[in-house]
Amino acid sequence: MLVVTRKTDESIVIADNIEVTVLEISKDKVKIGINAPKEVKIFRSELKTAQQTNEQSAHISGAALEQLLNNHKGKGEEK
Repeated sequence: MLVVTRKTDESIVIADNIEVTVLEISKDKVKIGINAPKEVKIFRSELKTAQQTNEQSAHISGAALEQLLNNHKGKGEEK
């Protein structure tokens, strides 16, 4: 991890096409602005983590649903 120190209105540039600027510094928060091409996806880390958790839950739920459907089909054939 690269660690840099910046003041308000100072920036860093990543890969020639992404600029991260410190917009405001308050007591316990730092507001940043990000200029990047539209094709670059930018997520807050907690949203990315929540998305991954939801995808895992959906996968598990999908597998459980498929198992229930298979069990139900099996019971219907026993009649």
